[in-house]
Parts: sequence; C-alpha cells; structure tokens
Amino acid sequence: MISQSFERKNRRLYRKLEIGGRASQTEVADLGDPGLSPSEAWWQSKLREAVREELSPPRSLKVVDAFSGSGGLSLGANMAIQAAGFGARHVAAIDTDAAALAVHRHNFETEVTIADSASRIVDYHVLGQDDDAEFGYDPELISSYLLPEKTTDLFLAGPPCQGHSNLNNHTRRDDPRNQLYITSVALGLALKASCIVIENVPTVLRDKSNVVGTGETLLRAAGYSVASMVLRADDFGAPQTRARFFLIATKAGDAQAALEAVANELQSPAMPLSWAISDLLDKSADGLMNTPAAPSPVTLERINYLFDNKLHDLPNDQRPDCHKNGHSYPSVYGRMHWDKPAQTITTGFNAAGQGRYVHPKRRRVITPREAARIQGFPDWFNFMPEGIDVRRKDVAKWIGDAVHPILGYAAVLSALTALEMADATSREEVSFA
Repeated sequence: MISQSFERKNRRLYRKLEIGGRASQTEVADLGDPGLSPSEAWWQSKLREAVREELSPPRSLKVVDAFSGSGGLSLGANMAIQAAGFGARHVAAIDTDAAALAVHRHNFETEVTIADSASRIVDYHVLGQDDDAEFGYDPELISSYLLPEKTTDLFLAGPPCQGHSNLNNHTRRDDPRNQLYITSVALGLALKASCIVIENVPTVLRDKSNVVGTGETLLRAAGYSVASMVLRADDFGAPQTRARFFLIATKAGDAQAALEAVANELQSPAMPLSWAISDLLDKSADGLMNTPAAPSPVTLERINYLFDNKLHDLPNDQRPDCHKNGHSYPSVYGRMHWDKPAQTITTGFNAAGQGRYVHPKRRRVITPREAARIQGFPDWFNFMPEGIDVRRKDVAKWIGDAVHPILGYAAVLSALTALEMADATSREEVSFA
C-alpha cells in the first residue's frame, strides 16, 4: 500500500515515497552526522535546515488549520503533502492567540488568519451522543467570516487538550472545552473537506461525554471513512517520548487500513537527544532562541548538585518540600539523558522545577532552540518574526503545546494514502483542486 525509502550519496539525501502505483521523490542537502543511516540523516538534515526548501509542485492542496497555534500540525502536514508530490496552500488558520497566528502566517504564507474561537465560525447543532448522535441540520460556515474558500482539501484541528489532560485536576474529562472536539468535526464538514485530521491527548478517549465516539458517528453519517489511533513520536524515530490520539476521516478509501499501513511503514527506533541538539552544544547565546532562562540561585545549586554528583535525578533531601517523598513528579529538577530520547517537552521547559529540562552536558536548562529541535521544528521555522512582540513565555507555549510534526506527517500521509488507494471512481469524485 505504501513504502518509503532513503538514499544518501554525493552530499545529498533522497527520499522515495510510493503509494500504490504512484511514486514521488524529494531531496535535501545532506547536513547529517557521519555514520547515520540515510533515514536518520534525512530527518536530522531537515531539522538543521536554516532556509526553507522551495518547491514547485504541479498541484497544491488547500489546507485550513483550526486551533492552529503557531503551526506544529501544519508543519507535519506540509511534510506529508510534499512527500506525496504536492504543494500546500494554507488558505486559513484559526486560533484565539493573535501572535501565534502571526507566526503561522510568517512561516506558511497563510492567506487568512482568524483570531477568534472556532465555535464562532461554524453553526451547528448536535442531537444525542455516541452512536445516536446526529446533526440537527448540516453544519455551515457563519457568513461574517469570509474564509477564502468554502471547500478545502485538508482540514486540520487540534482543539484544546487541557480539559482532557492528566495535569488538569479540577475538571478533567468533564470540561466545557472538550466540546470543541465536536466543533472541529462540524467545521471540517462545513468546509466539505476531502480529508479531516483531528489530534488530541490520548486521554480524550476517557472524556465523560465521549466526544470521540460522537465525532466518529457524525463523520460516518456524513459519508466519511473514519480511522483512529494513538501515535507515538518515538515510534517514528523522534528523540522524544510524546503521544497523541489522531482521528482521521477521508471521503474515499479505507482510512483505518491506510493509517495502520503508514504507522507500520514509518516505524523506526527512537533517536537519542544528542541526535537533535549535539551541534547546538556551544552555540553563541545570540538572542532569545539560543539563550537559556536564568535560574534562581537555589535552582542553580540544584543543577550544580546533579553535575557534581553525576546524577540525573535530584535526591529528595535536595528538593523543595513539595517535591519530596510522596510526590508524583520524579523528573522535576531532573537532568536529561544525552543518549536517550527526551521526555515530553511541555510549556515549562524554561524552568528546572517544571520537569526534566536540565541540559545533560551543560549546567543550565535547554534553550528554546533546543526545545524546538526536540519538538521537531527545523531551524528555518521563525518563532520571532520581525514586527511581532514575542516574549519568552510565548515561545515556550508555542513550542510546548505543539504537535510534534512527525505525528502530523504520519496522520496526514495516512489520509492521503487512503484517497490514493481508493478506486478510480471514488478518487475522481474527491479529486484535489
């Protein structure tokens, strides 16, 4: 159904992707370390790219990204679209964070950005839930929002996950924000998307109102093939243990078979942290992205203790009282491992007291650029475009909240595979623009 292969020669790296009987090839300058396999060197080179690769594909797919943040899921979608031999035209991004949208627009040349809640852009009403769910009427775009296109090839959505997160001890599984998952489904249908990809944390599956089950029922009733799976970045070679739940819907083909085939084809051993950031070890602290947050004197003492005693975990007697015996966050004040994948990068990577964010080789926390690399953002991705007032906490939020692009790559490639493998009649009905 799908195969991916890499070749390394003459300071270039080549990737060949075959879906059914159709093949496409892309290439990149070889910036990888010696001794890496071609696939490992490919992804490392993509991380190290300082200038975005310019392509001239014969066709471009129209993409709309809701709850977009600065664009982690869009980045993964771009990777998949380019691998399949297309270009990506970002017609719209929607988020309540206006500064994040400015970053999205700068990096993807997004045509329209809407700084508002997605729930104010689509009109819909759902009757029932789970297997009995149905729309009272077809979802429709609210006319006051003039999206450049009323149909789209690919609709992406990453509705807020805080309501489902295990870190939310107050309204977990029963949070009003959880219903934005259904808003995502409605917006994708209103846009008549050929492919819909929705991501969230795995614990969304335990939502009390079963938003996932309801969403799947609504999509199937609208004629989509629906698939779902928890995908892990470290299963696809990423240097980070990060998992997300993906729901994929396509207007043709077998979405579940495609998702399983892609997930199997992309399997690769997780890379160590050093693979992602070794070339940044002594990079000059020139600007916010390459400068670590300054620790407090007490935190610096704890960092020094780790290094002086050759430890990666801070002993209880060195911790603040709230992080001593009985706490459930053993990685707090932890030192990262150079030869292992990093733990999940969150918005708190600027502070040693927020997780395992002490650099394994230097007496400091990781820099925003290092965090971005671990999260799969290439060096060309600009979190601080000229003319936008960006603070350290903004960058931390955009990086920590992002979907690792390798996960978006797998999910969107699955959707494209399902359509490509559909029979000729079905493909004609849902042909891309």
